[in-house]
Amino acid sequence: MLDERMAKTLHSDRHRRLAELLTEKRKLAGLTQAAVAKALDRHQPFIANIENGDRRLDLVEFLDLAKVIGFDPHEVMRQIQAVDRTKR
Repeated sequence: MLDERMAKTLHSDRHRRLAELLTEKRKLAGLTQAAVAKALDRHQPFIANIENGDRRLDLVEFLDLAKVIGFDPHEVMRQIQAVDRTKR
């Protein structure tokens, strides 16, 4: 069971899986990091940092990525939820 405090998520198993899934979805869509960044009016390192797991995403950014890349955000969330968060 998790401590009552919120566990840090950056570099957690779930966060790593999110980064992997976002990278997979982007590549399956045939998009480059630069193309996604341009569609979001951001710079390419923004996407690279997300995919490398060095940057957290807020919910709005996640939904924007889903729209630009063309994936179902619910599907990705279910896959992240399935990762055992108590595993170290």
